[in-house]
Amino acid sequence: MDAQSQWTGLDAGRLERITEHLERNYIGPKKIMGCQVAVARHGHVAYQKSFGSMDLERNKPMADDAIFRIYSMTKPITSIALMTLYERGYFQLNDPVSRFVPSWKDHRVWISGEGADMVTEAPKRPVSFRDVLCHTGGFTYGGGLPGVGIQHPVDKIYRELKIRSAGSTDSMAQFLDKLAQVPLLYQPGERWMYSLATDICGALVEVISGKPFAQYLQEEIFGPLGLVDTAFFVAPDKVDRFCANYQRGPDKQLKLIDDAATSAFTQDPGFKSGGGGLTGATADYLRFCEMLRRGGELDGHRVIGPRTLELMHMNHLAGGKDLSTMALGTFSETANDGVGFGLGFASTMGQVETGSLGTGDYYWGGAASTIFWVDPKEDLCVVFMTQLMPSGTFNFRGQLKSLIYSAIVD
Repeated sequence: MDAQSQWTGLDAGRLERITEHLERNYIGPKKIMGCQVAVARHGHVAYQKSFGSMDLERNKPMADDAIFRIYSMTKPITSIALMTLYERGYFQLNDPVSRFVPSWKDHRVWISGEGADMVTEAPKRPVSFRDVLCHTGGFTYGGGLPGVGIQHPVDKIYRELKIRSAGSTDSMAQFLDKLAQVPLLYQPGERWMYSLATDICGALVEVISGKPFAQYLQEEIFGPLGLVDTAFFVAPDKVDRFCANYQRGPDKQLKLIDDAATSAFTQDPGFKSGGGGLTGATADYLRFCEMLRRGGELDGHRVIGPRTLELMHMNHLAGGKDLSTMALGTFSETANDGVGFGLGFASTMGQVETGSLGTGDYYWGGAASTIFWVDPKEDLCVVFMTQLMPSGTFNFRGQLKSLIYSAIVD
């Protein structure tokens, strides 16, 4: 066993199966433009490689310091930020959000119909902080998920009010007040639906702290952890490190959908999306994951307490149910069977139900097929970055889990 294997308990030879798998199944056949994988265990990097291209049109090989659109991998960062305010005593999980957003006292819940014929009722209880952290508040994405049109009368109201539409210049307070005008899709806590809930969490960070959301993230998370390439836009001097973004067309060929040089992500956005607005590098996200693995601290900087973090990756779905029995809608960055959801993270409840190795890990992904997970039992962190829309085209998490966990030898 080599020294690296002794430190990590991961067989280096078996980890090379990751290389063979990705080259054979994805890079060679050009199913993705390129990717990066980082695997760390016991605080040591066991595997880290870049594959393919970061920009096919410019023939640029994937750079080790490439910057990616991490989309919904913003959500765990935002959730951690909101929970640092929980630790400061600003709220309890079951407190109504209307304590800070008075307009939410007028929320209604959709029953039937649309437009002038829409029937609503009063919520059985107010939307709580737990609900917005857990996607159980009754909000939707307004029909804005990949592959999902405006399919519900409630979603039409999101569009009519231009809630989180492209190029939105709404303040955080305006965003929250607009949501008071939209009926909740279901009674709070009774179902789970992937939604704008984490954008709400970001807005609440700003409202409660009294600081701009981006500033709060910089002061409380990015700065202390040394996340030097994580931001809501790619700075001009870093654009040459920014990946292009692709999707697979009907002919299965890669099609450019967002050029790195002209991307909206090269401009400072008016609305800082806590649900999907960040860009970042693999090395940065691995440091964020290492902080999580270490119970909320890294290099002497504590971001969040270990018991708070443990609470966050417990399953908070009613009755301990999994997403297969609680989820509405057809899109999210996770499968549903055997998967619970906590305060910003999905969690694996059972290997048999999910059909994958490892249990008790917590994770999330991004719309461009990025994924990370942290496994407290195995003392393991994994980050996978690529730029292929939408996520779910390939089961990268399941494939990588079988490759990585079969390499654990201690």
